[in-house]
Amino acid sequence: MALELTGRQYEVTPAVRKQVEHGLEKLQKILGKTFDTHVVLAAEKKRHIAEITINVRNHSFVGIAEAAEMSTAVGDAIDKIDRQAVKFKTKFRAKKRAARKAGAAEAWNGEEASSGEKTSTTLAVGISESTAVDVVVHSFPVSSRVTEAHVTKSDDSVALRPMTLEEAVKEAEFRDRDVFVFRDRQGKVKVLHRKKDGKMVLIEAP
Repeated sequence: MALELTGRQYEVTPAVRKQVEHGLEKLQKILGKTFDTHVVLAAEKKRHIAEITINVRNHSFVGIAEAAEMSTAVGDAIDKIDRQAVKFKTKFRAKKRAARKAGAAEAWNGEEASSGEKTSTTLAVGISESTAVDVVVHSFPVSSRVTEAHVTKSDDSVALRPMTLEEAVKEAEFRDRDVFVFRDRQGKVKVLHRKKDGKMVLIEAP
């Protein structure tokens, strides 16, 4: 992670620099460790402006915030980038899932065609040879394949600490889980479930 920090009419304090670095460390959980960051901190009269730009591969995330205090502006700018990163990661994973499903469907179709389990024969049906009509008769396997369910235990799909809905969504995205179980601040059990279209559904246990 490369960081370029610029102050315009503002002297960057160690506390603000540490705040920026801590915020970028949290973003590494979503974007990975390979990205470039350019931070511009500016002061205009009583306004403090933080502009953070992150470049990841061929995509850029920009967060701009203004507040009376620089620490507040930096925090708001990082939050904006955080939301952009989660949205980008969700779309990226949805595309990967769609590509995997399409590839699996093509492989299944090809395997079925080459397996030789489904055959066809041609028969002539009619009262006489001159009036007979060719009819194609398809035959299928007598029995269908049944695959037994394989159940495994997954501790990675359960949160060990109470969290808000937004935190749970980010954690599910980070762990790449289609089902994620967590408790809210009041101790109520909730389940996040990702549908085939990539949308997240919240299920509240009674």
